[in-house]
This record gives sequence, structure tokens and C-alpha cells, in this order.
Amino acid sequence: MDLRVLALKVADVTQDAGNRALRDQLAPRDLVAAPAPSMPQGEQVTLNVDERLIRFIENRLTYLDPFDGFWRTRPEVCEPGSRFWCVSRIDGAINFMRSMAEWTVTVSLFEFDEDGSAQPILGVVHAPALGLTYLAAKEKGAIRIRHTAAGDRREKIMPSTTGELKGSVVCYGMSYFPEESKRALDVVAAIAGKPADIKRVGPTSLDLCKVADGTYDAYFEPDLHQWDVPAVSAGAVVLCEAQGKLRQWNGDMIHWRQENDVVASNGLIIDELAPYLS
Repeated sequence: MDLRVLALKVADVTQDAGNRALRDQLAPRDLVAAPAPSMPQGEQVTLNVDERLIRFIENRLTYLDPFDGFWRTRPEVCEPGSRFWCVSRIDGAINFMRSMAEWTVTVSLFEFDEDGSAQPILGVVHAPALGLTYLAAKEKGAIRIRHTAAGDRREKIMPSTTGELKGSVVCYGMSYFPEESKRALDVVAAIAGKPADIKRVGPTSLDLCKVADGTYDAYFEPDLHQWDVPAVSAGAVVLCEAQGKLRQWNGDMIHWRQENDVVASNGLIIDELAPYLS
């Protein structure tokens, strides 16, 4: 199946799953209930939703094309050409728990190349409460679908043309872990006064898509972990196919089987932003 056609079918799956999760978000819940000691509060609340969400999406994907299975259960050594679906839990658990609109359901598809390197080649990011779906496939471009009462509106997206940090709009991500969040806040303090605005909303997948469609000029976050891979990889395909740039803070390419300090940009302000990330 053509990757563009497959991406559209995956978008249908994420939209169905997202509608189910949205109903869960709107259902009354007790926010005072204490989370498990080892689990961040947002993840505790969304745990049952996540389990149902992942089962639903993975089942539907197997009917589209099972490929070689799922990223989370892939073998230690994968053959060139192997493809694995990668399904995220709700990205933006705190936002979901607090009835904010900025949370997403994401799916990506990884492919292993001749060198044994895994790269995402398809990505879908669906924000049910915002009525937005972003999708992209390798060498097929990226689009945004606005879901409105008048019907769906498809738009090709591209990054901004802001050429310098001064007057730009930058966003950043933070971690549950204090030492990691401090790294992000140190960068924010260093660049303060240069961008027109510095946003902190999240989640990561949506921040990447907002760089892809020109809402933000750049986004950065330190210490993205293995559990962030599903959401980040989906947003990464959208960003790269829209002709945005995604790198580690030191300029290296993203490595999908290790932790990364991630910076996304329109490609024009990265040289000015990079020294602050060092």
C-alpha cells in the first residue's frame, strides 16, 4: 500500500481512538485520589485509558497491515527492511487529566535500513479536543486536517520563515525529573528577552507539529527518554516532511534507541539558538 494512502487510513484509526479517549476525558473523575508512589500523577490517571487505547489501535493496525509487529515487542536484532508499528500512550497526560485540550494520540511506523538503523517513515498525530490531525509519510509531504462542523479541511503545512531569534516564538518541554527540567529552564532564562514569546504547553508530539506548521519557530526539550519515542517519532515525521529540522542539541541526528536532547526548528534560527543549548 502506498505510504500516503496508509497514513490516511492510520489517521482514521487515531481519530476513532481519540474520540474514545475524549469521552473518557470528559467523564467525571476524582483528581484528589493519590497516585501510585512510583508513577507521575498524570500517568496514574490515564493508565487505564492508555491500556484500552493501545489495544484498540494495535488491533486496528493489524487489519491495515501487520508488517513485522510492534516497536515495543521488536526483537533485539532486526533485519533490513523490517517495519514496526509504534503506538503511543496519551501524549500529554497532565493536560488530559486537567481537562486541557492539548493532548494527542499518535502512531508512527519504523523501518530498518541496510545499516540496521531504525527510522520513522510514517507519522500521525491526532489532537481530539482541538479537532486537529497531522499526518505525513516519507517523501510524501505533510498535511494538517482541521475537523470542523462544516467538514474536514486538509492543508499542506510548512514551517515559518522567521530568520532570527529576535521576534520569534519558541516553545520548550519539561520533565517530571527536577534536574532535567532545570536544564530546560536554564536555556529559557538565557534566551529570555530575545524571542517575542516563549511558550510551555506541550505535549511533545504537538509541539513538533506546531513547528512544522509555523505556529512556533523552534522547540527544544532535554532528556527525551525511550518511553517518549512513540510520540516524538510521529511528530518527527510530520516536521521533517514539512521541511523543518530536527536534531539533538549538539547537532547530531536523532538516535531512536537512546535518549536525546531534542531541538526542532524552521531551519533558519537554529544557528542562533544552538549556542544556548550547549
